[in-house]
Amino acid sequence: MAEQGESGRARSAGGGRRRKQPAKRRRAPILISGAAAVLVLGGAGLGYAYLRLDGNIQGVDINAQLGTERPDDVDNGSLDILVLGSDSRSGDNGAYGKDEGGARSDTAMVVHVYEGHKKASVVSIPRDTLVTRPSCTDGRGTAVAGERRVMFNTAYEVGGPACAVKTVESMSGIRMDHYIEVDFTGFKKLIDELGGVEITTTRPIEDDKSHLDLAPGTHTLDGEQSLGLVRTRKSVGDGSDLGRIQLQQAFMKAFIDQVKDVGVLTNPTRLYGLADAATKAITPDSELDSVQELMGFAKGLSGIGAGNVRMVTLPVEYDPRDPNRVVPLEAQSRQVWKALKGDLPIPASATEDTATGQADGVVR
Repeated sequence: MAEQGESGRARSAGGGRRRKQPAKRRRAPILISGAAAVLVLGGAGLGYAYLRLDGNIQGVDINAQLGTERPDDVDNGSLDILVLGSDSRSGDNGAYGKDEGGARSDTAMVVHVYEGHKKASVVSIPRDTLVTRPSCTDGRGTAVAGERRVMFNTAYEVGGPACAVKTVESMSGIRMDHYIEVDFTGFKKLIDELGGVEITTTRPIEDDKSHLDLAPGTHTLDGEQSLGLVRTRKSVGDGSDLGRIQLQQAFMKAFIDQVKDVGVLTNPTRLYGLADAATKAITPDSELDSVQELMGFAKGLSGIGAGNVRMVTLPVEYDPRDPNRVVPLEAQSRQVWKALKGDLPIPASATEDTATGQADGVVR
């Protein structure tokens, strides 16, 4: 399931222009549900419920941790949002594995919203991608040394959200305007409040690790099943994280359509339930850590439908030294980042002849 600029330099979600805002300092974590989840806040005035919903939101001040050594804050009307899903097994998430005292970014997507906010591109970064992680400062102010040839998801593990953002900015040369994180339990509850998400499988999916068992056909997945789907990897395609990304991208499109079609505006009780689940599910950056800010952000994205979202995976190949890892294809990755930096569509040539995971079409 993104950060900001220095001391609150951010682009307005509604109008596309950045304006200076005082940075808030609050304590400091799939896009499966990150940016899309807050769309449920964009429907109607929640008035009386603002204070209660505000209490659900705990933001992280990434600007303060990152300082000024960042890519330029390009003012072209677009937005770039880093959405992470954490694989922490602490608390209620313990049902999904042993708590080993840390967390990694289980899902990472860079969401680029084009000028005018009518279409978007989403770039999924495989968690097993070997990268050069820059030095950074974690949420406690501790310096974290950079390292070469480490998995992308270790950035979050060793330095938290700010280190993940800095790693993405180092890879892409693009400044992230916002950060949104979604956890396992919050994701499930949001889907259940939504009434489930309808997907169609073209092949059986049976995965012991994600506890998912689906026959071919159309299904309305509840929260538990949805989480199982976006965590499935061993039983689809080549069993890699790349195949799982393809399932996540298909699910995200279905989720966006479901949110837009849910029709909650005439049902304040249901709207509040969705808003309550959404605000509990996400950890945003400090410029989105109130209901008012989230609603402005959500309304700025409300014109984007699933048909206007292009989803790709960062161009990678299997690492010749370790087939269980992938490495970016440098020339094609540069094409992707250059296009987004210029607010242009990602060229088809950027994703040709890349490793895919071979799970395309399993879910639609």
